[in-house]
Amino acid sequence: MSFIIFFSVFTIVFAFQTYVIKKRLINKLDFNYKTKKYLSLFLYLTFFGVLLYPAARYFPVVPNWLYFLLSLPIGVIFLTFIITLLHEIISFGISKTKYTKNRREFFKKGLDIGAVSFVLATNAKAMDNARNIELEVVDVKIKNLLSPYKIVQISDVHIGGLIDKEFIKNLVDKINLLGADIVVITGDLVDTKLEYAKPALNELANINSKYGTYFIVGNHEYFHGVKPIIDYVNSLGIKTLENENVYIGEENKGFYICGVYDRFGFRYGAFEPDINKALLNTQDFPTVLLAHQPKYINSIEDTKGIDLILCGHTHGGQIFPFNFLVKLEQPYVRGLNVHNEHTLVYVNKGTGFWGPPMRLGASAEITVLKLSS
Repeated sequence: MSFIIFFSVFTIVFAFQTYVIKKRLINKLDFNYKTKKYLSLFLYLTFFGVLLYPAARYFPVVPNWLYFLLSLPIGVIFLTFIITLLHEIISFGISKTKYTKNRREFFKKGLDIGAVSFVLATNAKAMDNARNIELEVVDVKIKNLLSPYKIVQISDVHIGGLIDKEFIKNLVDKINLLGADIVVITGDLVDTKLEYAKPALNELANINSKYGTYFIVGNHEYFHGVKPIIDYVNSLGIKTLENENVYIGEENKGFYICGVYDRFGFRYGAFEPDINKALLNTQDFPTVLLAHQPKYINSIEDTKGIDLILCGHTHGGQIFPFNFLVKLEQPYVRGLNVHNEHTLVYVNKGTGFWGPPMRLGASAEITVLKLSS
């Protein structure tokens, strides 16, 4: 039932965007009939790809080249919709100028060519950006921390589809070059049926760090069997923090790494986050909390005992200007943020991607957090 609701809303949203692109951009272009006919046909094929995408995403039995083609339409339609709105605003402005009719038509022709060129260039740039994972190095001062530590954070990998065994193998190779004290994975690691994800997950067993690898679930793990995913990740030598904590480092010179279930557990009716259990007996040492969604911070009454919170979930917006919509839902979208005088919050922009293999204005990242006193 939940999939039917999701698919219905998903279809309505993209049908609306497709309708607007057709009526307010393609139909109004100062191009000949044949050109507009081909553009309309391409738009309809793109929308058809949107409808096929959910099946390819959650049942990844199609070859990668076909999955790639089916995953692009979501991003293409979204970006084209945004450019359509900009075209509409500028067209309205041109129509209200005091220029002669011929000059207005000249500017309108240039605007139309520019809009179509901008659609092509923006989508191509977004696809190219998704191929690269940037290294974000962040210095974090932690009160009463007696020794420096290096945490490597990845988040929102979304194994499934194009995020396959080869992708994870290359990711692990990058992580192992960084000399981490610990590696943390802040949720949304798996985004397909576990049976399809296992070959890629197995590569994570090769992560090297001084004190181990730690994982918390994100909201997407609940969609694919949260308990089996936790059990399988644990079997790889990765510790899932289930409302609990682990001491990291030298005796009396280390810190506690704590982790909670995702807040989606409240809707799921199980695997609910419990901050009190997660922080149990940590009061005498610096504390780093793993919480998938930045929004969870708002449900913590007092963060005085938490020095740093590491989150993901937002993807940094992934495709501009979606980051503005994310900001309406989440208190922090990306980077290092000062929550209050006691607590810092770092939001990873995501190491993989969800939906289209596209990023614009929000690069994929591996985060190196250098903790010092």
